[in-house]
Amino acid sequence: MIYLFFIRRLLIVSLIIALLSGCMVGPNYQRPPIAFRAKWATPLINQQAADSETLHNWWQSFHDPILTSLITQARLGNRNFFQAEARLREARANRDLSVANILPTLSMNGSASKNQPSNASRFGQVGQFSSAFNQFSHSLDASWELDLWGKQRRTIESAEAGLDAAEEDLRDILVSLYAEVALNYIDVRRYQNELSVAKDSLKTQQETYEIAGWREQAGLVSRVDVLQAKQSVENTRADIPKLTSALDQAKHGLAVLLGKQPTELNALLDKAAPIPVASNNIVVGIPADILRQRPDVRRSERKLAAQNAQIGVAEAAAYPSFNLSGSIGVEALAAANLYTAAAKAFQMAVSSAWVLFDSGRIRSNVKMQTALQEQALGLYQNTILTALKEVEDSLTALNQEWQRREALKASVTAGKEALTMAGQQYQTGTVDFQRVLESQQSLLTAQNQLIGSETEVASNLIRLYKALGGGWNPNAAKTNGTHG
Repeated sequence: MIYLFFIRRLLIVSLIIALLSGCMVGPNYQRPPIAFRAKWATPLINQQAADSETLHNWWQSFHDPILTSLITQARLGNRNFFQAEARLREARANRDLSVANILPTLSMNGSASKNQPSNASRFGQVGQFSSAFNQFSHSLDASWELDLWGKQRRTIESAEAGLDAAEEDLRDILVSLYAEVALNYIDVRRYQNELSVAKDSLKTQQETYEIAGWREQAGLVSRVDVLQAKQSVENTRADIPKLTSALDQAKHGLAVLLGKQPTELNALLDKAAPIPVASNNIVVGIPADILRQRPDVRRSERKLAAQNAQIGVAEAAAYPSFNLSGSIGVEALAAANLYTAAAKAFQMAVSSAWVLFDSGRIRSNVKMQTALQEQALGLYQNTILTALKEVEDSLTALNQEWQRREALKASVTAGKEALTMAGQQYQTGTVDFQRVLESQQSLLTAQNQLIGSETEVASNLIRLYKALGGGWNPNAAKTNGTHG
């Protein structure tokens, strides 16, 4: 009896304290502080000032209407983005479910029954007779679990952070999708340009082959020159099918990114065009902007917040729970009397439950949730480090490729002049045919290297924009009322 009295008094005291304080067990979340450098270690040599709109719509800096159109189509048709939208709706519904759990539950019940006791029960006691009777009832029932220790509120906090993480996942897919579309489009233009160079070189080599044949017929050169010219022609001809196959595969991959069948973009991309060149108005910002702009960093921070709230959910299980329930309605043995004053009935109840011994289950769950929170913290910190590394790598690669491209431009210019002079000298007989072949091969190599460098400049710039989290506007997200 003394033990039961102590437990009852303890429950009453706990209830009063919780009602007065409105406490929530578990740690309150604070975003971990991160120390950033004041600026990037690798400044861009060609950087010029530009507003943040350039970062949010970076593909427009290439001034290519086809690329802009492809980006728009990808936003509407990509299947991975469609799945992410569905996951966002799932997270929103989970948040709404958590909010609903903290509110009272109301239900309406009605019943009508006819009861016929058995013969054995008709004379249960002396002087009493049991006969058939009807019973009608209609009631409104309510139940409510008091969230004294913040279990439901922590659950809502976790679900809200999970919804934020799902929104950041959607944005992260957009950032990656836009970059992949642009990179595939750059590849299409690269293979088209390489095909053009190969075909032009083939035409030049065939002319040289004809010249070598004429000179052989005139007795000015040996058969070796003709065979070497023929070999050069066929080697270049052999590159064309390989480049055509690579071009088709790039088109097919681009179509799939847009949610289209592999060959649907062939007509749009049939006409060759130069590799897009972006302006030098590049937005880089400062390292601390990573926290605001990169969706994957924002997502990992929100997952950390969600897991932090789960510790409070686990700790709340160690405290007593209280439930309020009630019912108000009408009961009568005749339908005509159901809604009379005499038929009114009500019931109210308060119940409580407290786990006194569970072999350490609650304590172990708290430890497990704490360990998961520490894992989420490590993931968040590592995501930031990875983001910083990607930006620094992209800055370095872009700077170096800019310099390499300028050197290759000079190389191609010199190679064209050298080939022209070698061809003229060969026709006059002042140089042998080997000089012509070497000049042709050297120019073809330099031209392909230049195309590759132009591709890398554009690709590295795209990777830089992706590393910076370009492709969406966090300020616009806040304005539109989304979580950001």
